This record gives sequence, structure tokens and C-alpha cells, in this order.
Amino acid sequence: MSPTSKAVFCTAVGETAINEVPIPKLRDGYLLVKVKAVALNPTDWKSIHAPTGQFIGSKAGCDYAGVVEEVGPNVTKPFKKGDRICGIVFGAGDAERGAFGEYVIAPEHLQIKIPDNLSFEEASTLGVGITTVGQGLYQFLELPLPAEPLSEPKHILIYGGSTTTGILGIQFARLSGLKVLATASPHNFDYLKSLGAEAVFDYHTPTEELAREIKAYTDNKLTYAWDCSPTEESARLCALALSDSEEGAYGQLLPLDNEVVKAANPKVTKVGFTMGYTAFGEAFSRGPFTYQAKPEDAVFAGKFWELSKDLLAQGKVKVAKIEVNRGGKGLEGVRKGLDDLKEGKVSGTKLVYTI
Repeated sequence: MSPTSKAVFCTAVGETAINEVPIPKLRDGYLLVKVKAVALNPTDWKSIHAPTGQFIGSKAGCDYAGVVEEVGPNVTKPFKKGDRICGIVFGAGDAERGAFGEYVIAPEHLQIKIPDNLSFEEASTLGVGITTVGQGLYQFLELPLPAEPLSEPKHILIYGGSTTTGILGIQFARLSGLKVLATASPHNFDYLKSLGAEAVFDYHTPTEELAREIKAYTDNKLTYAWDCSPTEESARLCALALSDSEEGAYGQLLPLDNEVVKAANPKVTKVGFTMGYTAFGEAFSRGPFTYQAKPEDAVFAGKFWELSKDLLAQGKVKVAKIEVNRGGKGLEGVRKGLDDLKEGKVSGTKLVYTI
């Protein structure tokens, strides 16, 4: 094994480069992994383009799949050299932990052995999505886990159903006994229905009109909304679609102004967001916000990953559609893919690159 390896780093605001650096050093509870495939997420390009410049010098990327090269000290899960694994790592957290490189160090509690029915390319798409679904649907909205589904199904609206997180969320919510409504572009309607969505609505429809359609469909009884592509307008749409006669809950993935939701519908009494990075159980900063360590999030995430591994192996949860090596393979391909993602050229699929 060469003492150095190549990886994608943020070198200036909005700029990346492939640098040759020492192979990351193992830490307590971590695994050293030879990367076989990586997948791209919006958080990757957003970190690189953060106007504060706080991520300059950091190694990018959160989602990967690969082969265990070495097991670090104090690892308690039964991983061994040669295991095929996937999971989430702390992209842009520092100069060592990002996924976009030939090697990555990964915390054991957020990694699983890849089920035999998944390729490296497919498994690489799961990291951010699985972690976020666990936090958003089960920690925040407090849906029942798939092992104990609702006995009397209720509707849930998943805004941004064609995002990778939305695609996974539709399947998990259905397994938990929810009747899933989603928003997407019309060309994704049939795909989302094949995953378990009961009905899909065109998110291009004007907000008030779309809210009326959803409210009529649910007979004004919608009490859960989960926003996977949050903006102030999507938050307002979800609030208006939720019941105005029963208390409702709205969860999303960014720290937007909660007053937008409350002003649109005072019956929405639970409003908040989740941040995938809290699953690492350590304090961190993103933009102007500082987040305290949440050990309980790390514990929950570890358990949810194990639960998800079984559902994936059983074929009850399927990965999103993937597009492999758009613009070229390897780390150069990753850099081009990040540009496509930022420019809004990706819909209903996940960009994956072989390393």
C-alpha cells in the first residue's frame, strides 16, 4: 500500500483540486477503507461553495462504498480486512475524513457490510440518505419503525420525492404503515409510485392550488409533512397542505425560519429540522451555525443503519436510480459531477463515480 493517495480537496471558495496526500491515519473506532465508488450529494457542492470559506483545505464527500483495508483500535463491530462496506463519513469536516479519495477513514457505527444483492456503485448512494431518513422520519416525526407499522394508516407528504432522500423516505414511510404522498416532476410520477407512493403531485403547480389539491385528497386530515428539498415556498406549501383542524408536524433538512410555517398554518405545532452531521456525535459548525454534540443521535443512527441493512438485504428498500461516471470516471469525474449537481442538471438519479 502506497503511503500516499489522491483525494478531492476544497482549495478556495467554489474551487477544488485533486491533491496527493498521506493516507489518512486511523483513529479510535474507525476503519481504513479502500474506496471503490462514491456518490454525490448537494451538501458536497454547498460546502465547497460556502462563502465563509470555512471548508477550504478540507477533503470533500460523504457517501462511499469500498473494502476494509485496516481495522482501527477499539472497533467493536465485527469488521475485518476485505469486508465490503458502505456508509457515511464527515465530508468537508477536516483534511482526512472526506469520501472523495482513494482511501477514507470511517467511524464504525455509521458503516455496514454491503448486502450481497448490492454493487459497490449502488451501495455508495446510501450514506446521507439512510442517515437523514432515520433522523427526519423516526427521530423528529417519531413515526413507528418498520417492525411495528401503524395499525391505522395515516398520510404523510414527502416534498421532494425524487431526491435520493425522498426516494428512500417513501419506502421507509410505506413500511411503517403510512400512506405516502409525494411531490415531483411529472416524468418521475410512475417511478415514485413504483416505490410505494400512493399519489404524486406536480411541484410546479402554484402553491395555493397544490395545497388545495393535497388537502382535498387527504380530506383535510394530513398531519405529517417531510420536506426533502426545503425552501420558504416549499415550507409554506407543506404548512397549507397540512390539516387546519388537527395538530400537525413539519420536518425539513435546513434551518429555515419556522415562522413561515406557523404563519401559514397555526395548527402545525411541531416544526423543525434535522442535520445529518449530528449522527457523528460531535460538535461542528456549518455556515453561521454551531451545533453541539448529540451522543443520542449517534446511538440512534448506528441502530438505524443496522435496521436498514436488513431491509436492503431483503429487497424491501431499494436504492435510487444511479448514473455512473457521467463526465468521466474517478476523481476528475467527481469534480465535473459536482458542477452538474450545483447547476441543477440532476433529477431522479444519483451521480456515482468509480474510483
